[in-house]
Amino acid sequence: MSHSGGSLKVVLFALSANLGIAVAKFIGAFFTKSASLLAEAIHSLVDCGNQILLLVGNKQSQKAPNHKHPLGYGRATFFWAFVVAILLFSLGGLFAIREGFHKLEGHEPIDHPAVAVGILILSLILEGFSFRACIQEIRIQQPEGGLWNWFRRSTSAELLVVFIEDAAALSGLSVALVATVIGWATGNPAWDAGGSIAIGIVLVAVALLLASEVKSLLIGEAPSHDYHDEIIREISNLFPGGALLHLIALQTGSRECMVSFKLHPGRSIHTAQELIEQINELERRLKKRFTEIRWLFVEPDYLD
Repeated sequence: MSHSGGSLKVVLFALSANLGIAVAKFIGAFFTKSASLLAEAIHSLVDCGNQILLLVGNKQSQKAPNHKHPLGYGRATFFWAFVVAILLFSLGGLFAIREGFHKLEGHEPIDHPAVAVGILILSLILEGFSFRACIQEIRIQQPEGGLWNWFRRSTSAELLVVFIEDAAALSGLSVALVATVIGWATGNPAWDAGGSIAIGIVLVAVALLLASEVKSLLIGEAPSHDYHDEIIREISNLFPGGALLHLIALQTGSRECMVSFKLHPGRSIHTAQELIEQINELERRLKKRFTEIRWLFVEPDYLD
């Protein structure tokens, strides 16, 4: 739960950067007629919309549980992150590919290529700042391990989206810059068109990757933290001779989860009242230690 503010700040930072970048790219695309720059402008605009959707999801996820949604609205962030992946695929990737092929047919040269190069370099710098802020927050949440391991295990939908968008943006801008410079040097507009197509392919690829990760969260994924050993330790302290029979942990939101398990109470518990009191104490200790556990259910039993 303590990471919610950091992830939200990263989203707001990325939104601010992309708004400025999108305006600059659209102005540049209008004056230069660069397909690569237009593809990047659409990409930045889609990113802005995506980050607004993440803020909507974050707001919805904070709604209180009700009769229809007894476990709350935590998964709203996963749903909107999946919508982001769809928009990145369609409005970002497919549009860039279409624009590239359209440019190939028209053979239109780039006007004022120096303007396009300048805007792309400025955009790279701004995206770099946004990506740096994202990486810093990732390192706070996971001090050790590689980025790929974090990407595969993270349950923070907001941070996943910003990370994948910033990585795609830096890749796309690099491709656009190279294509624009080569097209400028050779006078061949096909390089600009090819850059737009390449950007589209990058966006389609990262959108599919993001969709795959968020789909797993939507279906129901175990938390990145393994509570097994800690629960056994607390059981041994409160229930001499007791045992953990069966544990189910499920991520119910970006920063919250549900934990349910069967408990063998051992032979030291003699009354129902004593059993209830010890289970309540076990729940209190676990929730105090792991603040992300919002829902905790313990069932006493002698068989799995």
